[in-house]
Amino acid sequence: MNADQLCGLLAEPSRLRVYCAVVLGAGTPEEIAGVTGLGLPVVAKAVQRLSKSDLLVAGESGLVAEEGVFKDVVREGRPERVPLDEDPARDAVLRSFIRDGQLTVLPTVPAKFRIVLEHLAGSFDLGTEYPEATVNAILNSWPPDHATLRRQLVDYGFLTRDNSLYRRTA
Repeated sequence: MNADQLCGLLAEPSRLRVYCAVVLGAGTPEEIAGVTGLGLPVVAKAVQRLSKSDLLVAGESGLVAEEGVFKDVVREGRPERVPLDEDPARDAVLRSFIRDGQLTVLPTVPAKFRIVLEHLAGSFDLGTEYPEATVNAILNSWPPDHATLRRQLVDYGFLTRDNSLYRRTA
């Protein structure tokens, strides 16, 4: 089952009410009907559909909701995360500050700041000279502050500056 199927299954108000009643402890069709105010034929049809999709199962004391289905659906639908760095420790640092390809905040710890700057330096090709406007344009894709990033890339030695031309160092 995928997320669309799960949402579609619970989008029907009677099925949602039946599922919620079971989650809250109703175990028989009669108890479900009493709690939800639905008629027994509607409850029976909803139970049949929810059971067919493994959201409800028969337990020792009646119907039981399979709540783990939600976690399974989310896990299956989640795209596989591509690491930002091969080194797990460096990747963890980068994940702390980079979300969806955007730098969210500048690290205050110098060692972490250096890791982030080294990653950002990868935006520049080795041996290519970049005018300042191009450097700014590239760094603007990494908010929050392109001027600080440009200065720090030079200060930390990831870029060199000569006559307003920037070059990535090895």
